[in-house]
Amino acid sequence: MSEMTAAEIDQISINTLRFLAVDAVERAKNGHPGAPLGCAPIAYLLYNKFMKHDPTDPKWSDRDRFVLSNGHASALLYGMLHLAGYDLPLEQLMQFREWGSHTPGHPELGEAPGVEVTTGPLGQGLAMAVGLAIAEKHLAAVYNHENHTPVDHHTYVLCGDGDLMEGISHESCSLAGTLALGKLIVLYDDNLISLDGPTELSFTEDVTKRFEAYHWQVLHVADGNDLAALSKAIEEAKSEAGKPTLIKVRTVIGYGSPKAGTKAVHGEALGAEATKATKKNLGFPEDKSFYIPDEAAAKWGEIIPKGKKIHAEWDAKFAEYKKAYPAEAAEFTRTTAMELAEGWEKKLPVFPTDKPIATRNAGQVVMNAIAGVVPELFGGAADLTSSTKTIFANSPSFHVDPVGRNVFFGVREFGMMAAVNGIAAHGGLIPFGSTFYTFSDYCRSAIRMGGLMSVHSLYVFTHDSIGLGADGPTHQPIEHLMSMRAIPQLTDFRPADANETAACWQLALERKSASFMALSRQDLPVLDAEKYKVREGVKHGAYALDDSGKDIILMATGSEVELIMRAAEALKKEGIGATVISMPSFKIFDEQDDAYKSALMPEGTPKIGVEAGSTMGWWKYVGHNGGIIGVDKFGASAPGPKVLEEYGFTVEHIVELTKKLLKK
Repeated sequence: MSEMTAAEIDQISINTLRFLAVDAVERAKNGHPGAPLGCAPIAYLLYNKFMKHDPTDPKWSDRDRFVLSNGHASALLYGMLHLAGYDLPLEQLMQFREWGSHTPGHPELGEAPGVEVTTGPLGQGLAMAVGLAIAEKHLAAVYNHENHTPVDHHTYVLCGDGDLMEGISHESCSLAGTLALGKLIVLYDDNLISLDGPTELSFTEDVTKRFEAYHWQVLHVADGNDLAALSKAIEEAKSEAGKPTLIKVRTVIGYGSPKAGTKAVHGEALGAEATKATKKNLGFPEDKSFYIPDEAAAKWGEIIPKGKKIHAEWDAKFAEYKKAYPAEAAEFTRTTAMELAEGWEKKLPVFPTDKPIATRNAGQVVMNAIAGVVPELFGGAADLTSSTKTIFANSPSFHVDPVGRNVFFGVREFGMMAAVNGIAAHGGLIPFGSTFYTFSDYCRSAIRMGGLMSVHSLYVFTHDSIGLGADGPTHQPIEHLMSMRAIPQLTDFRPADANETAACWQLALERKSASFMALSRQDLPVLDAEKYKVREGVKHGAYALDDSGKDIILMATGSEVELIMRAAEALKKEGIGATVISMPSFKIFDEQDDAYKSALMPEGTPKIGVEAGSTMGWWKYVGHNGGIIGVDKFGASAPGPKVLEEYGFTVEHIVELTKKLLKK
């Protein structure tokens, strides 16, 4: 038998990838075989020819990143990772979508090595890739010097028509063009089919003109099986440093199968007969499952030695970089390891009690106080910097100079928070995004994704309650606190004052997971940090500001803490002793041991919870015999103090409710 030509080896290597995906879906009896059959040539070229990666060290900082935005095609990614030599055994592909496997239905960060971000909700992978590219551009500007480039990699994305239909794609791709993210390369699987049928039913826009209007380079490949044309397009994309690139690739969904080009191949297994027919059509053994021919194994096997060589060269160059720039190399190593600088917390300010300050303003003071010792803190706002106060005073705009730490995301709340997740997943930075709290609705899915991935994303929200006043119910958050507290693996922070704000920032940076802050627009009195041991108290999520009264427990978050302190004084004059508890974080309090919880909130003592938001969720703290003063209707347009008064946030109302409970 004659030796295979290079073209034949390419083809059998591509078909091996195709049928690993098909067999995985077939064994699971569910999944998406259509995209893997159509897109395998793209994936093969990226992993074998273009991407800089080392399967033996999937977290190497200067690797190229690949994002499968159309995450339903996960079987394609798992097949690639296995064939490329990542630690994903063939047995895992055989357990596709099964309990306990590392090959879930959609790619999840932390499950299979080589998965950069969790994808599946369409559009978000693309948006997070924008964040990955932002991170690369900023870190390159900070650390690279002539002849020394420790940061120099690309972000590749495979996306489908569904990704481009989603609104978040407009936000994120517009931003990517504005920021001139030249190392972002998106390959668009233009197969003309969506789940409901031909894309002409719902998606007839001119994608080329759209992306050109975003200031992207747009390239076309007429046949997704044409490796030469694909290679040429990717090379051209890599050579364009000033613009991101969209490569529009015409593919055939379910290529080679009897169902090719139809919606029937999108989201269900081919079935035994169609699987055999597809293998026959593409010249693959019909009676073998999870089969890897020797020639394909050898070709895919070239990736590891090549990756190790590139990685070793980078290591050698970084050793030279350390000699030339020791301070920068040390900082790069520390931030890449996601470790905070030793003693950084000593720069956290302690606020005096002489005048009230809004917690959004306190947050700005904190950010700028620690800017020098936490250089990895990086982010911006959704065109609300002057209102959310999330800006570094001594740093330029990232758009003007990529060394800058201030990102002007524009009015793109969803795209912003997804990009923040991508920046966090990249590593080397602790990113934040900010907007008014009521607009967290726009970006909730990205916040959920941050929790799911457990990345170090910070979501900073201001104008946190009806206390913001005259902007009215459209801008006054009601259900938002409880809604976001319901997201697993997301830490909530609603500080009562400036000193709690500093303590919350400390925990948000130290916990290395996703968290959000809800900060006030209105000024709030400042707690005496030493008298109340604020820093230590916040570490427990809830703590007593005054535990002398044993008749009633008053607990609150944020701006309402000051109110319950005044109510406790009024109750004291009437002979009723109240314990006053500030609860800046439900999640952190819930993490405390039972001894701490029961000591702080004894079971037999009546309790009242006070928060300018939905009452849902408070009952687990106050119990069935307790009381809650909250907001279970939309807000109103009027000065903040008037709205709070009309909604029952008064000393008189708390005193009245206390007396009512004590009569029970």
